[in-house]
Amino acid sequence: MLKINMFSSADKVKGQGVGSAYNELVKMLKDKFPEEFEININQYSQSDISHYHTVDPFFYVSTFFKKRRGVRIGYVHFLPETLEGSISLFGPFQAIFNRYLISFYKRMDQLVVVNPSFIEKLGEAGIDTSKVTYIPNFVSKDVFYEAEESDKIKWKKEAGFKEDELIVLGSGQIQQRKGLDDFIKLAEDNPDIQFVWAGGFSFGKITDGYDRYKKVYDNPPKNLMFTGIVERSELVKYYNLADLFLLPSFNELFPMSILEGFNCGTPIMLRDLELYHSIIEGSYISTQDVADMQEALTKINRDRELLTPFKEKSRKLGQYYSEENVSQLWYDYYHQNSHK
Repeated sequence: MLKINMFSSADKVKGQGVGSAYNELVKMLKDKFPEEFEININQYSQSDISHYHTVDPFFYVSTFFKKRRGVRIGYVHFLPETLEGSISLFGPFQAIFNRYLISFYKRMDQLVVVNPSFIEKLGEAGIDTSKVTYIPNFVSKDVFYEAEESDKIKWKKEAGFKEDELIVLGSGQIQQRKGLDDFIKLAEDNPDIQFVWAGGFSFGKITDGYDRYKKVYDNPPKNLMFTGIVERSELVKYYNLADLFLLPSFNELFPMSILEGFNCGTPIMLRDLELYHSIIEGSYISTQDVADMQEALTKINRDRELLTPFKEKSRKLGQYYSEENVSQLWYDYYHQNSHK
């Protein structure tokens, strides 16, 4: 039995994708491989593998005790550039943190990325790309699933929405990087469409653009609902009652929210970022800017049948990025690296 120590503080902050990805992985490993892996959380005991999910300073110090840590695996959930528009730090502090982040990754024996496009970027940062492996995120079908039509109708009524109105869902932390300005503008320009943003201010006042977004959050347009941070058991309802999931982000790795939408069979509309091309190209409604989004929404609002092929695409991707497929990748990866 392999002894794996997981190091993470991701679940201390609600409403962020890193925490969701971490919890999904730990639960999957414990459920599927109870006889193969002994999983410990934030313990500094001797292990075959130490898997670092967050870059806490105490975790950084622990990497110097190589014999006790075994093989050090780092999970690359973000790079310095993907933090832009997320949190607002004083310039010199941001520069220091960026250097620290890369230093943390360099301490690892192996790295896992959730998007293959970031392997090259790690190389540009001076990291040996031969030690980088791509394993995608996944979400459990037990938590995020496509509900019966009767449940979708019931959840719409409970939320106070009309059965026949177009409902557009966005999800994630309220921050500039997520494209909130475009989402808000679309709501303002389309009073006949219901918009919902499921998420809140996970990092409080250091959120980039906090004051500006807090004003809208407290007094939104009538057709824009901010749910605040919601539990995953509630979030699945919003994916199912929505006709379309829209993520206008400017920078991402592999958002858990997209996988959650796929699992629920919800059509996806995205700002067409290059990093999506290698993982989900052709499976979403592609837009370049808010004008493209507006044009697409106008067409969809006139003809809902335009969404039908994208429902099927979401269902297929939900199967491809399933827990069953990805679990085998992790099983093989841990065993291959336990002897290095």
